[in-house]
Amino acid sequence: MDSFILKMRMEGLPEAAIEVFARFYGQLAEGKGGTIPESDLVPVEIDQIEDLESLQRYRAKGEEAFGRTVVVKLNGGLGTTMGLDGPKSLFEAKKGLSFLDIIIGQMRHAHEVLERSMPLVLMNSFFTESATLKALQSYRDIPRGLVASFSQHKYPKVLAATLEPASSPADTLLEWNPAGHGDLLLALETSGLLKRLLDAGYLYCFVSNIDNLSAGIDIGILGYFAGHRLDFLMEVTDRTPMDRKGGHLARFKDGRLMLREASQCDHAELTSCADILRHPFFNTNNLWINLESVLKVLSENKLFQFPFLVNRKTLDPLDPASPEVYHIESALGSAIALFERSAAVRVPRSRFSPVKNCEDIFLLRSDYYAIEDGFRVGINPGRKLPPIEISLDPAFYSDIVSLQSRFPYGPPSLVDCQSFSVKGDVKFGRNIAIHGAVSIANYGSGQVSIENGRDIDHDLVFD
Repeated sequence: MDSFILKMRMEGLPEAAIEVFARFYGQLAEGKGGTIPESDLVPVEIDQIEDLESLQRYRAKGEEAFGRTVVVKLNGGLGTTMGLDGPKSLFEAKKGLSFLDIIIGQMRHAHEVLERSMPLVLMNSFFTESATLKALQSYRDIPRGLVASFSQHKYPKVLAATLEPASSPADTLLEWNPAGHGDLLLALETSGLLKRLLDAGYLYCFVSNIDNLSAGIDIGILGYFAGHRLDFLMEVTDRTPMDRKGGHLARFKDGRLMLREASQCDHAELTSCADILRHPFFNTNNLWINLESVLKVLSENKLFQFPFLVNRKTLDPLDPASPEVYHIESALGSAIALFERSAAVRVPRSRFSPVKNCEDIFLLRSDYYAIEDGFRVGINPGRKLPPIEISLDPAFYSDIVSLQSRFPYGPPSLVDCQSFSVKGDVKFGRNIAIHGAVSIANYGSGQVSIENGRDIDHDLVFD
């Protein structure tokens, strides 16, 4: 333990962050591993939480609370899974605009058109801090005080074989991992931003991932949150078979709501964890937090009750032969168990459209999604079909360079598409439209091309 504490102190990390890491590490060393057994939980039934539609009666209260609300975007991630080498937020999302461009546009619209000031706060990581601050300098017309940022803490990576600090003299950055977005509560305080926000009269905080462009302030939810004087509110949505491997909402036996991430499920209980009938809701990571309640949680040292996550990876994520390490992290959704007045609200899938892989960015860039007034991103209003299913062959479309080389003119029109799958090496021309359920497969050894201007409403197979 001492070697970790010394390492963190030499890095200049605050004592509070060191204490939280030490508590997490101590449990890891004891073999607890951060798992939460099924026997400790009770499922959450559909009739036990409010539905978004039922909250619109709180809109008047939401209008009153709007001016005391701040938006926090979680901006700690890189786009390495898509072959990117920088912050995902700075990568093109749609129509030449980055994720950050669109978020800034939303905030500017609220300030200039709606004549409301709602600050945007970015929580960066040590991976994204420098590039993000540089990018913010390019937005010269942002009203003063509208955008702020702070950085989450970082933790030393732990060698899986010895539980000692990982070492990488050639690249010391590889010795560290971000503390996870669960660190937001403490990082707000140690950065001084929590006090500044409260002193300025802000009380409510809406948090979401920066790559989820469908997440925005909902006045009804805000009104419900403020009117019921809640400390913490989680937006959840229905799990589908595609979500079996993810985490879920549940309750402890004392009635407290909690979030169990997939990595907190014991291997022997994966079946019950994946049971979407038993555990029907998952966390969208759209979260509402009372800032005064954060102060109370911190003052009562409740962070020491925070569930932690252990992710097993390699020291160098680009070198599978490098030593195996543990990343100790925490997830913000798990904080739902720390607050006295916590709740969840069931929202439609339309408020959850994160970009985690090339299939997601492909769909976002297509006409399946539209940018509406105020830079709001939502499903194209001209679409009449259920949610689309996309499958792109990972052998040819798993990174951005490969994706863009095969769709050089962007994705085809998908507004009338029910499902779309591509297997094999296929290159697409311009002005192509997909209708209904379409599968395109190339079983040959070379690349095939789909000509410009083609409307496709049936399967295509190339040998």
